[in-house]
Amino acid sequence: MPIYKPSELIAFLQSLGISPKKGLSQNFLLDKNIIDKTVAAADVHPEDIVLEIGPGPGCVTEALLKRQARVLAVETDTILADALHRFQTPDHHLEVFCEDILKFPLEKHLNPSKKAKVIANLPYHITTPILTKLISLHGLFSQIVVFVQDEVAKRFTAKPGTKNYSSITVFLNFYTNPTYAFKVSRNCFFPKPNVDSAVVVFDLKAAPNIDNVDAFFKLTRTSFEHRRKMLRASLKDLYTSEKVTEALEQLHINPLARPEELSLEDFIALYTHLNR
Repeated sequence: MPIYKPSELIAFLQSLGISPKKGLSQNFLLDKNIIDKTVAAADVHPEDIVLEIGPGPGCVTEALLKRQARVLAVETDTILADALHRFQTPDHHLEVFCEDILKFPLEKHLNPSKKAKVIANLPYHITTPILTKLISLHGLFSQIVVFVQDEVAKRFTAKPGTKNYSSITVFLNFYTNPTYAFKVSRNCFFPKPNVDSAVVVFDLKAAPNIDNVDAFFKLTRTSFEHRRKMLRASLKDLYTSEKVTEALEQLHINPLARPEELSLEDFIALYTHLNR
């Protein structure tokens, strides 16, 4: 039975003898409209493979199965993971794993030849580690759709020259085309969190051709560690001020530029020039 009201959810949890756990950041989605919008944002079709992270009581799981998707549900709560089996279909489109997603061996369960989509209501305190893991395995996925704090969503999808633009924005743009899909009121969750959320859609893409990806991201992270400083100062531990200034001038970028002023393409050009 669908759970779209707090009273229904509370009754369901009571039937299992549990309540939401703060330690697991359990804020369960209730709003049917938001559930439908989320599944639509992922453009789920029959036989699509969907990795669902943190399904909780299973409102999104049920909606995905109604679309005839094949769902791999990874839920760390033992009781809720077991309860998800009530949605099993005659053709066994649901697999449930009671695991920590940060330790779960995704490579063993997903195949690059049939890329999966991800839908996840991410725990606020480990949003970035989970997203980083998923994107590091970008060959397994075509799209990632996540609920995150609204403030975090704005940072993930920020444009150059704005206050929310950061090294994580550059990282995400390197592997994906991120889109701020829609805002989700805190009133759509139980228990109600202290902040609003948003759904962000990441469409995976081929990464730029860089000779050393780790070195490139070291440059971008170092740049933003002192975001108010000019690049020639913030990068002084990696390159001399003169070398950075010369590179910026030759690339027709303001030599007084700060990191938030550079696009992904600018950073790639700067890295390439500095490491010739």
